[in-house]
Amino acid sequence: MTDGYTLGSKTFRSRLITGSGKYASLEQMRDATAAAGADLMTVALRRVDLASQAGGPRFLDFVPEGVTILPNTAGCYTVEDAVTTAQLGRELLGHGLVKLEVIGDERTLFPDVAATIEAAKLLVRDGFEVLPYVSDDPVACQRLAAAGCVAVMPLAAPIGSGLGIRNPANLRIILETVELPVVVDAGVGTASDAAVALELGCTAVLMNSAIAGAKDPVKMARAMKLAVEAGRLAYDAGRIPRRLYANASSPLDGLARF
Repeated sequence: MTDGYTLGSKTFRSRLITGSGKYASLEQMRDATAAAGADLMTVALRRVDLASQAGGPRFLDFVPEGVTILPNTAGCYTVEDAVTTAQLGRELLGHGLVKLEVIGDERTLFPDVAATIEAAKLLVRDGFEVLPYVSDDPVACQRLAAAGCVAVMPLAAPIGSGLGIRNPANLRIILETVELPVVVDAGVGTASDAAVALELGCTAVLMNSAIAGAKDPVKMARAMKLAVEAGRLAYDAGRIPRRLYANASSPLDGLARF
């Protein structure tokens, strides 16, 4: 990508943010991240021990050069757990950028919006740059913007579902009413889903299962990279208006009459 975007105090070039879980091996995670061209990768702190792993392969050794690690609070169901996990991430990584997740329902993994807003306020007050995972609710996104978050991350569909963007109309409203980067998070299934998100004007898209769960994760990562780039180019170029009826593409001047 030739243009960049800013999340808090950091600037990134790739509009594809990847996850680090569910891969068959650390080598596969490394290769897929590199193929995706990602320069931001999220890590669930409760599942990956970044600091120890003495004597064995270290996770950090498999993070491609130039990739920023974005700690997240996946698995947290309370404000207290999310805040504590975020603080742990800041201690380990030395920066305050954090993906905030406060889950409200175990089966759907939908976010607890009220708890997410409360946790966001506490973390912003503590100096964090917060990227909250949230439902595709424009009002919730506006509340999080007012709380001082540096971006909003509305879901496209339930985490890991691969259903694609279920409600593009809501995303458009969020884009029009929230003056922050909008990162689509969760639900992307294949490359066309990623392209649609960028065509709508979203800043970036975050995915894990769609790449790690593919038959060939490295090849899918490459496909996602190209899709995100194509979607952004199409957004910048500006699509033609939708019409109910045909509009001839050939000029009518000089048309032969018989």
